[in-house]
Amino acid sequence: MDRSRDPVERAANDSTDLYDIATWEERTSVDGLAVALYRLLVASTRATVILTALLILVGIGGLSAITDPQIGALTLLSALPALGLAAYVYYSDVTRSEPISMLVVTFLLGVLTATFAAVANSLLSEFGQTIARDFQLSVGFLGSVIFFYLVVGPVEETVKLLAVRLYAYTHSSFSAVVDGAVYGAMAGLGFATIENALYITRNLSSSGLDLGAGGVGIIGAGSTITAVRALAGPGHVIYSAIAGYYLGLAKFNKQNAGPIVIKGLILASLVHATYNSTVGIGASIIASLTGFGTLVSFLVYVIIYDGVFGLYLVGKIRRYARAYHRANGPGPGESAFASETTEFED
Repeated sequence: MDRSRDPVERAANDSTDLYDIATWEERTSVDGLAVALYRLLVASTRATVILTALLILVGIGGLSAITDPQIGALTLLSALPALGLAAYVYYSDVTRSEPISMLVVTFLLGVLTATFAAVANSLLSEFGQTIARDFQLSVGFLGSVIFFYLVVGPVEETVKLLAVRLYAYTHSSFSAVVDGAVYGAMAGLGFATIENALYITRNLSSSGLDLGAGGVGIIGAGSTITAVRALAGPGHVIYSAIAGYYLGLAKFNKQNAGPIVIKGLILASLVHATYNSTVGIGASIIASLTGFGTLVSFLVYVIIYDGVFGLYLVGKIRRYARAYHRANGPGPGESAFASETTEFED
């Protein structure tokens, strides 16, 4: 859809100069000053957001979690499944490949913006507990579910989308709807990586081990924690890739951009919150039915859950790919997309 036009512009012919009447472009020195100040405001706002996130990261111990070699090694291992999934989304992009530099920037912004979720979740959790105490309410499983759906899911998916919106969204490399899924996946990978690092650090600290002493003990104690976090990571990639896809759709449908972004956040938040709400029950049911141990049952549930919504994401990407091939003709090695006959779509 073309941009909306003023009645004067619609009625005028192409030779009529409507500058400062119904149209506008940079012409005068005042125009140039306005443009410069606007760009400065945008850049300073972006810098302020990033600096604030970095200060929070330092404050909650995020940098020490990353710089410790042993914690770093465990974090890297925990992030491998999420990295593999993000790589799959990247290579599934049938349009031009995104620059590695942009992917790295989005990943790092995903790490930084995760701190906003940490603060918001903590503050809102304390607020909810205070309300429960004041009104003498019993906050059990139902309270946790409500918290997942109203706070954790929306907050975490919003900050991951913020990581994409801060830089990649306005870059020329973001040139197709499907690019939103790619950058969303990278933001999710960054979020999962720092979340894993903090989780591993705190759990090892609470175990009584001296993290500064190092040694095999820390690696051994961290192996189970690392395995659990490795299973949680791919979910973050899936959720934010779904939201990112809709951010890409919004970029190329300006007239409905707001509702499209909200739809993506709703879908990602619902899938995210449903996972948080059901993973414990689901793993317990699998354990009771199969006799598997806790970790194996957890693994089975995560594979099933992430598999369902991973297929949903793959279906959207492949649906885009088929439309792209119909419009531009298939390229070499792309017959796999053309032969796909099933898909998940909403």
